[in-house]
Amino acid sequence: MSGEQEKTLTTAKQLLGAPPARRIRNEVQNATRLLLEETGVAPGLATVLVGEAPPSVAYRTAIARAMAGCGIAHMDVLLPVASTTRRVVETIERLNHRPDVHGVLVLLPMPPHIQALDVISTIAPEKDVDGVSPTSVGRLHLGLPTLHPSTPLAGLELLDYYKIPVAGKRAVVIGRGNVVGKPMAALLMARDATVTICHTRTPSLADETQSADLVVLAAGHPGLLHGSMIEPGAIVIDFGVNVEGGRVVGDADADSVARVAAAFTPVPGGTTPVTTMALARNTVTAAFALGPVERA
Repeated sequence: MSGEQEKTLTTAKQLLGAPPARRIRNEVQNATRLLLEETGVAPGLATVLVGEAPPSVAYRTAIARAMAGCGIAHMDVLLPVASTTRRVVETIERLNHRPDVHGVLVLLPMPPHIQALDVISTIAPEKDVDGVSPTSVGRLHLGLPTLHPSTPLAGLELLDYYKIPVAGKRAVVIGRGNVVGKPMAALLMARDATVTICHTRTPSLADETQSADLVVLAAGHPGLLHGSMIEPGAIVIDFGVNVEGGRVVGDADADSVARVAAAFTPVPGGTTPVTTMALARNTVTAAFALGPVERA
Protein backbone atom coordinates (compact mmCIF):
# COMPACT_ATOMS: atom_id res chain seq x y z
CA MET A 1 0.00 0.00 0.00
CA SER A 2 1.38 3.41 -0.94
CA GLY A 3 1.81 6.22 1.57
CA GLU A 4 -0.98 8.16 -0.10
CA GLN A 5 -3.36 5.19 0.21
CA GLU A 6 -2.42 4.72 3.86
CA LYS A 7 -3.18 8.38 4.53
CA THR A 8 -6.55 8.07 2.82
CA LEU A 9 -7.55 5.01 4.83
CA THR A 10 -6.68 6.49 8.21
CA THR A 11 -8.63 9.74 8.04
CA ALA A 12 -12.20 8.60 8.61
CA LYS A 13 -14.42 11.46 9.70
CA GLN A 14 -15.86 11.17 13.19
CA LEU A 15 -19.58 11.90 13.20
CA LEU A 16 -19.69 13.66 16.55
CA GLY A 17 -23.09 13.94 18.15
CA ALA A 18 -22.56 17.24 19.97
CA PRO A 19 -23.05 19.60 16.97
CA PRO A 20 -26.40 18.17 15.79
CA ALA A 21 -27.51 17.79 19.41
CA ARG A 22 -26.88 21.51 19.98
CA ARG A 23 -28.89 22.41 16.90
CA ILE A 24 -31.83 20.26 17.98
CA ARG A 25 -31.63 21.66 21.53
CA ASN A 26 -31.94 25.20 20.18
CA GLU A 27 -34.96 24.17 18.11
CA VAL A 28 -36.59 22.51 21.10
CA GLN A 29 -35.91 25.47 23.39
CA ASN A 30 -37.56 27.82 20.90
CA ALA A 31 -40.53 25.46 20.43
CA THR A 32 -40.95 25.11 24.20
CA ARG A 33 -41.08 28.90 24.64
CA LEU A 34 -43.57 29.21 21.78
CA LEU A 35 -45.79 26.50 23.24
CA LEU A 36 -45.86 28.22 26.61
CA GLU A 37 -46.57 31.64 25.09
CA GLU A 38 -49.34 30.43 22.78
CA THR A 39 -51.08 27.85 24.96
CA GLY A 40 -49.85 28.29 28.51
CA VAL A 41 -48.79 24.65 28.44
CA ALA A 42 -45.33 23.61 29.63
CA PRO A 43 -44.23 20.26 28.13
CA GLY A 44 -43.66 17.39 30.54
CA LEU A 45 -42.02 13.99 30.22
CA ALA A 46 -42.42 11.09 32.65
CA THR A 47 -39.87 8.29 32.72
CA VAL A 48 -40.80 5.01 34.37
CA LEU A 49 -38.00 2.86 35.76
CA VAL A 50 -38.63 -0.53 37.37
CA GLY A 51 -35.66 -1.44 39.55
CA GLU A 52 -32.25 0.18 39.37
CA ALA A 53 -30.34 -1.44 36.51
CA PRO A 54 -27.20 0.72 36.05
CA PRO A 55 -27.60 1.30 32.26
CA SER A 56 -31.21 2.41 32.74
CA VAL A 57 -30.30 4.64 35.67
CA ALA A 58 -27.55 6.24 33.57
CA TYR A 59 -29.96 6.82 30.67
CA ARG A 60 -32.56 8.29 33.02
CA THR A 61 -29.94 10.69 34.37
CA ALA A 62 -29.00 11.75 30.84
CA ILE A 63 -32.67 12.28 29.99
CA ALA A 64 -33.24 14.42 33.08
CA ARG A 65 -30.25 16.59 32.22
CA ALA A 66 -31.36 16.98 28.60
CA MET A 67 -34.95 17.88 29.53
CA ALA A 68 -33.79 20.48 32.05
CA GLY A 69 -31.68 22.11 29.35
CA CYS A 70 -34.70 22.36 27.06
CA GLY A 71 -37.20 23.70 29.57
CA ILE A 72 -39.14 20.43 29.71
CA ALA A 73 -40.43 19.23 33.08
CA HIS A 74 -39.20 15.74 33.95
CA MET A 75 -41.14 13.43 36.24
CA ASP A 76 -39.04 10.57 37.56
CA VAL A 77 -41.24 7.57 38.37
CA LEU A 78 -39.26 4.85 40.15
CA LEU A 79 -40.91 1.53 40.96
CA PRO A 80 -39.34 -1.28 43.04
CA VAL A 81 -37.87 -4.21 41.15
CA ALA A 82 -40.48 -6.54 42.68
CA SER A 83 -43.36 -4.57 41.14
CA THR A 84 -45.98 -6.64 39.33
CA THR A 85 -46.99 -6.11 35.73
CA ARG A 86 -50.34 -4.86 36.99
CA ARG A 87 -48.71 -2.19 39.15
CA VAL A 88 -46.60 -0.93 36.26
CA VAL A 89 -49.62 -0.91 33.93
CA GLU A 90 -51.68 1.04 36.46
CA THR A 91 -48.85 3.54 36.80
CA ILE A 92 -48.82 4.07 33.03
CA GLU A 93 -52.60 4.48 32.97
CA ARG A 94 -52.39 7.24 35.57
CA LEU A 95 -49.71 9.03 33.57
CA ASN A 96 -51.85 8.72 30.44
CA HIS A 97 -54.54 10.78 32.17
CA ARG A 98 -52.30 13.45 33.69
CA PRO A 99 -52.65 16.72 31.75
CA ASP A 100 -49.15 17.86 32.76
CA VAL A 101 -47.54 14.75 31.23
CA HIS A 102 -47.22 14.86 27.44
CA GLY A 103 -44.73 12.06 27.01
CA VAL A 104 -44.35 8.69 28.73
CA LEU A 105 -41.18 6.65 28.39
CA VAL A 106 -40.64 3.24 29.98
CA LEU A 107 -36.96 2.45 30.45
CA LEU A 108 -36.14 -0.92 28.91
CA PRO A 109 -35.38 -3.68 29.52
CA MET A 110 -37.61 -4.30 32.51
CA PRO A 111 -37.13 -7.13 35.02
CA PRO A 112 -37.88 -10.52 33.40
CA HIS A 113 -41.02 -11.15 35.45
CA ILE A 114 -42.69 -8.06 33.96
CA GLN A 115 -44.78 -8.58 30.81
CA ALA A 116 -43.14 -5.88 28.73
CA LEU A 117 -45.68 -6.05 25.91
CA ASP A 118 -48.54 -5.42 28.35
CA VAL A 119 -46.71 -2.39 29.69
CA ILE A 120 -45.75 -0.72 26.42
CA SER A 121 -49.18 -1.48 24.96
CA THR A 122 -50.68 0.63 27.76
CA ILE A 123 -48.84 3.81 26.76
CA ALA A 124 -51.28 6.18 25.06
CA PRO A 125 -50.12 6.48 21.41
CA GLU A 126 -50.26 10.28 21.57
CA LYS A 127 -47.85 10.19 24.54
CA ASP A 128 -45.59 7.43 23.20
CA VAL A 129 -42.57 9.66 22.68
CA ASP A 130 -40.21 6.73 22.14
CA GLY A 131 -42.39 5.03 19.54
CA VAL A 132 -42.46 1.60 21.21
CA SER A 133 -46.18 0.84 21.52
CA PRO A 134 -47.77 -1.55 18.98
CA THR A 135 -49.75 1.34 17.52
CA SER A 136 -46.65 3.48 17.02
CA VAL A 137 -44.64 0.58 15.61
CA GLY A 138 -47.44 -0.34 13.22
CA ARG A 139 -47.79 3.21 11.95
CA LEU A 140 -44.03 3.48 11.45
CA HIS A 141 -43.92 0.34 9.32
CA LEU A 142 -46.99 1.43 7.35
CA GLY A 143 -45.39 4.79 6.63
CA LEU A 144 -48.07 6.69 8.54
CA PRO A 145 -47.43 9.79 10.67
CA THR A 146 -46.24 8.88 14.16
CA LEU A 147 -43.56 9.73 16.71
CA HIS A 148 -40.41 7.89 15.69
CA PRO A 149 -38.20 6.03 18.21
CA SER A 150 -35.58 8.47 19.47
CA THR A 151 -32.52 6.23 19.21
CA PRO A 152 -32.76 5.26 15.52
CA LEU A 153 -34.02 8.76 14.78
CA ALA A 154 -30.71 10.02 16.17
CA GLY A 155 -28.92 7.97 13.51
CA LEU A 156 -30.84 9.73 10.75
CA GLU A 157 -30.22 13.10 12.38
CA LEU A 158 -26.48 12.46 12.28
CA LEU A 159 -26.59 11.41 8.64
CA ASP A 160 -28.60 14.50 7.73
CA TYR A 161 -26.43 16.88 9.73
CA TYR A 162 -23.26 15.64 8.04
CA LYS A 163 -24.99 15.62 4.64
CA ILE A 164 -24.59 11.88 4.06
CA PRO A 165 -27.23 10.74 1.54
CA VAL A 166 -29.34 7.66 2.24
CA ALA A 167 -31.50 7.26 -0.87
CA GLY A 168 -30.28 4.51 -3.16
CA LYS A 169 -27.65 3.28 -0.71
CA ARG A 170 -27.16 -0.31 0.40
CA ALA A 171 -27.57 -0.48 4.17
CA VAL A 172 -26.92 -3.34 6.57
CA VAL A 173 -28.47 -3.16 10.03
CA ILE A 174 -26.87 -5.54 12.54
CA GLY A 175 -29.43 -6.21 15.24
CA ARG A 176 -33.13 -7.04 15.00
CA GLY A 177 -34.30 -5.61 18.32
CA ASN A 178 -37.56 -3.71 18.61
CA VAL A 179 -35.90 -0.63 20.12
CA VAL A 180 -33.21 0.11 17.50
CA GLY A 181 -32.65 -2.51 14.80
CA LYS A 182 -36.13 -2.96 13.35
CA PRO A 183 -37.21 0.69 13.52
CA MET A 184 -33.88 1.81 12.07
CA ALA A 185 -34.40 -0.51 9.13
CA ALA A 186 -37.90 0.91 8.62
CA LEU A 187 -36.66 4.51 8.77
CA LEU A 188 -33.90 3.77 6.25
CA MET A 189 -36.35 2.07 3.89
CA ALA A 190 -38.60 5.10 4.16
CA ARG A 191 -35.60 7.12 2.94
CA ASP A 192 -35.26 4.81 -0.11
CA ALA A 193 -32.28 2.77 1.10
CA THR A 194 -32.06 -0.93 0.27
CA VAL A 195 -31.85 -2.58 3.68
CA THR A 196 -30.60 -5.96 4.92
CA ILE A 197 -31.13 -6.91 8.57
CA CYS A 198 -28.53 -9.20 10.13
CA HIS A 199 -28.54 -10.94 13.52
CA THR A 200 -26.97 -13.73 15.55
CA ARG A 201 -28.13 -16.39 13.10
CA THR A 202 -26.71 -14.68 10.02
CA PRO A 203 -24.24 -17.27 8.60
CA SER A 204 -21.48 -14.93 7.38
CA LEU A 205 -21.78 -11.39 8.61
CA ALA A 206 -18.79 -10.15 6.62
CA ASP A 207 -20.39 -11.26 3.35
CA GLU A 208 -23.25 -8.87 4.07
CA THR A 209 -21.30 -5.92 5.44
CA GLN A 210 -18.68 -5.91 2.71
CA SER A 211 -21.32 -4.98 0.15
CA ALA A 212 -22.84 -2.16 2.21
CA ASP A 213 -22.50 1.60 1.79
CA LEU A 214 -23.89 2.07 5.29
CA VAL A 215 -23.51 -0.26 8.29
CA VAL A 216 -25.65 0.28 11.39
CA LEU A 217 -24.65 -1.51 14.60
CA ALA A 218 -27.23 -2.26 17.29
CA ALA A 219 -26.25 -5.68 18.60
CA GLY A 220 -24.63 -5.01 21.97
CA HIS A 221 -21.44 -6.97 21.19
CA PRO A 222 -18.13 -5.08 21.47
CA GLY A 223 -15.74 -5.51 18.57
CA LEU A 224 -18.41 -7.16 16.41
CA LEU A 225 -17.49 -5.16 13.31
CA HIS A 226 -13.84 -5.07 12.23
CA GLY A 227 -12.43 -2.83 9.55
CA SER A 228 -11.74 -5.85 7.36
CA MET A 229 -15.51 -6.45 7.20
CA ILE A 230 -16.41 -3.21 5.41
CA GLU A 231 -15.77 -1.63 2.05
CA PRO A 232 -13.40 1.36 1.90
CA GLY A 233 -15.52 4.48 2.12
CA ALA A 234 -18.42 2.91 4.02
CA ILE A 235 -20.34 4.83 6.68
CA VAL A 236 -20.67 3.21 10.13
CA ILE A 237 -23.35 4.24 12.63
CA ASP A 238 -22.66 2.57 15.98
CA PHE A 239 -25.44 2.46 18.58
CA GLY A 240 -23.60 -0.08 20.74
CA VAL A 241 -22.89 0.88 24.35
CA ASN A 242 -20.75 -1.75 26.06
CA VAL A 243 -18.35 -1.70 28.99
CA GLU A 244 -15.08 -3.44 28.26
CA GLY A 245 -11.92 -3.14 30.30
CA GLY A 246 -13.45 -0.36 32.38
CA ARG A 247 -14.31 1.85 29.41
CA VAL A 248 -17.37 2.38 27.23
CA VAL A 249 -17.02 1.03 23.69
CA GLY A 250 -19.34 0.45 20.78
CA ASP A 251 -20.06 -2.60 18.66
CA ALA A 252 -17.36 -1.60 16.17
CA ASP A 253 -13.64 -2.06 16.60
CA ALA A 254 -13.07 1.68 16.29
CA ASP A 255 -9.35 1.59 15.47
CA SER A 256 -9.66 -0.78 12.52
CA VAL A 257 -12.93 0.74 11.25
CA ALA A 258 -11.37 4.21 11.28
CA ARG A 259 -8.70 2.99 8.86
CA VAL A 260 -11.28 1.92 6.25
CA ALA A 261 -14.54 3.81 6.68
CA ALA A 262 -15.23 7.24 5.25
CA ALA A 263 -17.01 8.21 8.47
CA PHE A 264 -18.14 6.60 11.72
CA THR A 265 -19.81 7.51 15.01
CA PRO A 266 -17.45 7.29 17.99
CA VAL A 267 -18.54 5.67 21.25
CA PRO A 268 -18.99 7.56 23.44
CA GLY A 269 -19.81 10.90 21.81
CA GLY A 270 -21.70 9.75 18.73
CA THR A 271 -25.35 8.77 18.75
CA THR A 272 -26.17 9.17 22.46
CA PRO A 273 -26.21 13.01 22.71
CA VAL A 274 -28.54 13.15 19.71
CA THR A 275 -30.85 10.46 21.11
CA THR A 276 -31.80 12.52 24.18
CA MET A 277 -32.42 15.59 22.04
CA ALA A 278 -34.61 13.59 19.64
CA LEU A 279 -36.59 12.48 22.68
CA ALA A 280 -36.96 16.09 23.82
CA ARG A 281 -38.23 17.12 20.40
CA ASN A 282 -40.74 14.27 20.39
CA THR A 283 -41.98 15.41 23.79
CA VAL A 284 -42.56 18.98 22.61
CA THR A 285 -44.23 17.69 19.44
CA ALA A 286 -46.59 15.61 21.58
CA ALA A 287 -47.29 18.63 23.81
CA PHE A 288 -48.23 20.76 20.79
CA ALA A 289 -50.60 18.03 19.61
CA LEU A 290 -52.17 17.65 23.05
CA GLY A 291 -52.26 21.35 23.88
CA PRO A 292 -55.78 22.13 22.61
CA VAL A 293 -57.09 19.08 24.45
CA GLU A 294 -55.50 20.23 27.71
CA ARG A 295 -57.20 23.64 27.45
CA ALA A 296 -60.65 22.21 26.63
